[in-house]
Amino acid sequence: MIKEFREFIMRGNVLDLAVAVVIGAAFTAVVNSFVGDVLMPILGLITGGINFGDLYINLSGKSFATYADAKAAGAAVIGYGAFIQSIISFLLIAFAVFLIVKAANAAQRKRAEEPTPPAPTKDQELLTEIRDLLAKQNRNG
Repeated sequence: MIKEFREFIMRGNVLDLAVAVVIGAAFTAVVNSFVGDVLMPILGLITGGINFGDLYINLSGKSFATYADAKAAGAAVIGYGAFIQSIISFLLIAFAVFLIVKAANAAQRKRAEEPTPPAPTKDQELLTEIRDLLAKQNRNG
């Protein structure tokens, strides 16, 4: 059973998948940081200083200064600002994956459109030599 598991893990496509998951997680962290630390503050500035991270609906009836305070107190809240950030992150990641898949598909199509002709068979080589010899005889004769 351990031998089978090792063979399974060492297959190329499993290793490729593992690498893709690790790279995807790192890419997600970068995009989330970009959205939360760069894009949302700029968007907040454009919208008149709105901090999307603090947008929430308080369901508990108590008053809290920020979404973080309400979450820390364990209050029932709907954090729609954080949800908006997550949607923006998702859209950026989905767009990046779309571009990668589009480029890969274009490369595959290009390779498929340019098939290499098969090498001539031995019979074809002999027929070509005979043709060339006959043509040479006709020119000289």
